[in-house]
Amino acid sequence: MEVVLRLIWAFLVGGALCVIAQILIDKTKLTPARILVGFVVAGVLLGALGVYRPLAEFAGAGATTPLSGFGYLIYKGVREAVDARGLIGAFTGGLSAASGGTVAALVFGLVAAAACRGGKPRG
Repeated sequence: MEVVLRLIWAFLVGGALCVIAQILIDKTKLTPARILVGFVVAGVLLGALGVYRPLAEFAGAGATTPLSGFGYLIYKGVREAVDARGLIGAFTGGLSAASGGTVAALVFGLVAAAACRGGKPRG
């Protein structure tokens, strides 16, 4: 039962973040690109304020999968790298923290593109 409850909370929190983005798209003149950047920056700021970690622990993938979760990941990587390496960590921490997911997305995108061959049927 606990797993089902965690899934429901992940769905609700992730859905709430999507609703916020959709409202911004529908009700403002902000471009989708600016909204996406805003979500990443919000994740960094909420991470720095200590708000995003409890949300990520509570909602799991519902909080870490959206772009605000990517911003939190960058913040977390920079913070850990600065603690370990000093000032140079501010430049390397975000890159090293996000590199695994970024590479996975690129490889899976490449595999999907090769499998689909640009949407044209094989043969």
